[in-house]
Amino acid sequence: MRAVPYVPFYLALAGGYWQSEGLDVHHVVSPATTNTPLKLLDGSADVSWGGPMRVMMHHDADPRCPLVCFAQVVAKDPFVLVGRSRKRRFQWADLQGLRVAPAGDVPTPWMTFQDDLQRAGLAPAHIAAHRVRPMARNLTAYLRGHVDVVQLFEPYADQLVQQGQGHVWHRFTQRGDIAYTTFYATRTTTQRRRDDCLRLVAGMARAQKALAAASAADVAKAVAPFLPTLAPEALTRIVHSYRLHGLWATQPDLPASAFLRLKAALVSGGLIQRDPSYVQVVDEALSLNP
Repeated sequence: MRAVPYVPFYLALAGGYWQSEGLDVHHVVSPATTNTPLKLLDGSADVSWGGPMRVMMHHDADPRCPLVCFAQVVAKDPFVLVGRSRKRRFQWADLQGLRVAPAGDVPTPWMTFQDDLQRAGLAPAHIAAHRVRPMARNLTAYLRGHVDVVQLFEPYADQLVQQGQGHVWHRFTQRGDIAYTTFYATRTTTQRRRDDCLRLVAGMARAQKALAAASAADVAKAVAPFLPTLAPEALTRIVHSYRLHGLWATQPDLPASAFLRLKAALVSGGLIQRDPSYVQVVDEALSLNP
């Protein structure tokens, strides 16, 4: 996906942070999210960024899976719940009796959402399970009045708010670090090309520091070529909001607690059946702040 939550990766490219580490990164957009790990496994790509969810799914299907994650970049959940009226003190129970539409473009948004509902003592199937659909479809349904609350990431939520068609009820960043997006590669790649992977993480660490220090307007200007359909003022507003709510990690450390929180949601939602350990799925040494 080409998406706003991936701003740190775009900034690393735009700012030349990987180039300054001696890396020549050939950046391409994957043809499909499910295709990305296959490209790593067949050797046609070296490293990807994406959710550890995908890596855990492959470990669930094959305990000998060689894929491994490293370096936390998008630390928290970028999705929000948008409803029609103002909701100053949102509680999960407020969703009962409403037509709720979770994002289903990839599994993680609903997996983590349904886990939140279960922890609040609610039955996900009664709240929203039959409306887990792509964001674009749910957004159309919301605008037509067919659903009451939608789960979206930016820029969709910002567009609804700016147009006076919705209000943010809940930000899933409130859940805390959950290792939402990392790099991943085969363990063979991380071992044989260790120096390159260390340089990749070092460049990302520099981009993370720049993202934390620069103005939202400067960050938006730098990454604008990667998100050409977004107006500069909208991108600036979104970067400011995401940063304010701690979406992006400020260093690449990938703690076990964040990994376990994500894994718990995937298990509780039935997406994975096995229990892959942190050491199986994460290269911790590569994830340390350079």
